[in-house]
Amino acid sequence: MNKKTQILDAALSKGQSTLTEHESKMFLKAYGIPVTREVEVLERGDLDAALENIGFPLVMKACSPLLSHKTEKGLVRTDIRNQEEATAAFEELLTGMEESEGSILVQEMVHGERELMVGMTRDPQFGPCVLFGLGGIFTEVLEDVSFRVAPVEKKDVLEMMQDIRARKILGDIRGLPAADLDSLADMIIAIGEIGLENDIIQEIDLNPVILSGTHPIAVDALIVLNSDKGVADKPTRGG
Repeated sequence: MNKKTQILDAALSKGQSTLTEHESKMFLKAYGIPVTREVEVLERGDLDAALENIGFPLVMKACSPLLSHKTEKGLVRTDIRNQEEATAAFEELLTGMEESEGSILVQEMVHGERELMVGMTRDPQFGPCVLFGLGGIFTEVLEDVSFRVAPVEKKDVLEMMQDIRARKILGDIRGLPAADLDSLADMIIAIGEIGLENDIIQEIDLNPVILSGTHPIAVDALIVLNSDKGVADKPTRGG
């Protein structure tokens, strides 16, 4: 059994309808999608080692399959710069989680001024469709998103990038370097492959995907499962 199937099977065995952020990222990473460096901390005694591993500044988040909107619930702390701040954030996040079982993510802080979103939704007629557009708070406000039915090739994805109204954000703008379109295209193509290879996955939401310099990194991720289906026994790229 490969790592991808292990992650899905473990979530199903626990009755989860979604993967946690950490589980989602580990699954995406197995497909070659760039995600943040992070450590999942289950106990206070493991915090110091995680801080040393990631380094400051960093981000800390509550992590649970029951917490899909962490920012709105005040369960994210950013720009943590020392151990004192990290310890305080750890205690605050544990308290904020209330009865939700979960962990705390200690995550690298990715710097970048452009936020995008990449995703997949399973249409009942067309099957898995990939999405690309503006991310962060602009996703729902501006609804600047383009769609394609999977599978997609690089030429399809490059067309998607030109479909959004804010396409100039991907270019050399206000002193920011042009985005690495090849890396961004590879991310979108991989999301389509995940949808095709895993019937159990209903939705994927990478938001935001931050352009760190020129390269896209998935800073947050959510994978929604269709619990009516079992894990598809199909070959997957990369084992």
